[in-house]
Amino acid sequence: MTSCPRPGSHGLPAIVFVAGLVLGTASAEGAAPSAPPSAPDLRTARVVDLSHPFDERTLYWPTAPSGFKLERLHYGQTDGGFFYSANAFCAPEHGGTHLDAPIHFGEGRWPVDQVPVDRLVRPAIVIDVAAAAAADADHRLGVDELRTWEARHGRIPEGAMVLLRTGWSARWPDRKRYLGDDTPGDASRLHFPSYGADAARILVADRKVTALGVDTASIDHGPSKDFPVHQIVAAANVLGLENLTGLDALPPTGAWVIALPMKIAGGSGGPLRAIALVP
Repeated sequence: MTSCPRPGSHGLPAIVFVAGLVLGTASAEGAAPSAPPSAPDLRTARVVDLSHPFDERTLYWPTAPSGFKLERLHYGQTDGGFFYSANAFCAPEHGGTHLDAPIHFGEGRWPVDQVPVDRLVRPAIVIDVAAAAAADADHRLGVDELRTWEARHGRIPEGAMVLLRTGWSARWPDRKRYLGDDTPGDASRLHFPSYGADAARILVADRKVTALGVDTASIDHGPSKDFPVHQIVAAANVLGLENLTGLDALPPTGAWVIALPMKIAGGSGGPLRAIALVP
């Protein structure tokens, strides 16, 4: 059997669709509340895969002691005359397309198995900063960008998942281009875009979103050393979705996301199969 080493952490070293999910809304700063988008009709919705496959090329945080390992246990004909295939796998929690549970950066917060399942099926808000990220690899979503998005598309509804599209998933799985550096075991020289702390505070505290997702390796930008966005979301039991892909296929509003991680008891995160349903 595969022997799994101790996982590293973020640089510190049949689908049941909840079509009738009720989400509350709230107003702040005098803005009118926004109703959550209607759930797509499952008979006609387009399904978009938001997850990278797990294989020997899957990217993990530079300080993780190992990557994804798949060990073949059996492949071929059995003595009984029928075909049989089975494998064992080993992987750190945080790598590839995965979910950050609040306990990842919040003592006493939810581990993976305690995340309420309705938090994993939510309307998706997509904020596109690909142009800004192309000009600055260390770009962070700012408050002005957030206000500009809401001026165009309406106030972000309470309970939504916010997905930040930077265009970085096109660089997967080129470690140097995706992470900004490929020095083994060194997370001190990373460069990639993500959320800014001030924008994250508004999304979490005022808009009361349930998750922040991004198509880069972290909901904090590459050069971060103290991971303020992780701390902000963890304190509020908000989820993180990292290393997403396919965000270019989603509209700014109207899609719904189903983000189901491996249900690891006590886990601080886990491999994620995320899909979007687009009307």
